[in-house]
Amino acid sequence: MKKILAACLLTLLLAATALAATETITVGVTPFPHKDIMEVVRGLLAKEGYELVIREFSDYVTPNSALAEGSLDANFFQHVPYLENTCAEKGFDLVWVAKVHIEPLGLYSEKIKALAELKEGDSIAIPNDGTNCARALRLLEAHGVISVASGELVTAFDITENPKKLKFIELDAAQLPRTLKDVTAAVINTNFASEAGLIPSKDALIIESGDSPYANVIAVRAESAETPAVKALARAATSPEVRAFIEEHLVPRGIVPAF
Repeated sequence: MKKILAACLLTLLLAATALAATETITVGVTPFPHKDIMEVVRGLLAKEGYELVIREFSDYVTPNSALAEGSLDANFFQHVPYLENTCAEKGFDLVWVAKVHIEPLGLYSEKIKALAELKEGDSIAIPNDGTNCARALRLLEAHGVISVASGELVTAFDITENPKKLKFIELDAAQLPRTLKDVTAAVINTNFASEAGLIPSKDALIIESGDSPYANVIAVRAESAETPAVKALARAATSPEVRAFIEEHLVPRGIVPAF
């Protein structure tokens, strides 16, 4: 009986030690595909003794503020230019530690089937944040719809040629799929397009090429970039397992790995 009791106590002690050794990493994500990818990462980190807590956000503003304020250890929802622009505007000391995937920006419509069907005065909705607004305009420029002045953070005011006198409406990126019934077309981020049931490879009238520089990244506070936990998170997010998940489940929806 004493041996059995001792064995039970040892088992409990080992379990308690293992539990105490588990470190929590809290990451903020937007729903698709960031949350899906982090679910894969969660399992990989568990094998290394880390518990990944995933907090879901529905906008592009709050996750960076939460990270800067310390309620998150990392976030995963944005591309590099957006992160850099936010840090410049807000004074955040955030850095990226891993490029994970690329979500091509596409033009969608419920009113027309091709760019050639655009008529004078038609309306196009585009993201209202600086980097994605510029990205949307450059996409349209690349396909001959408009011409835009040189520069990085261009807006509709920087359009130099607009032969069809198109009207541009800037809205929050998450709201763009809902505008399709009200505008001629909308330039939508792939994650929000997919959430709305759109398939970029099939439904987009035009889409960014695969060499887009807008890789989605894991961001952290600069002070924690070299910690073991952050290194483990970055390593798991760019693992063969995550690449296989992206290739199997996300490539058909227009999303490609960035590593």
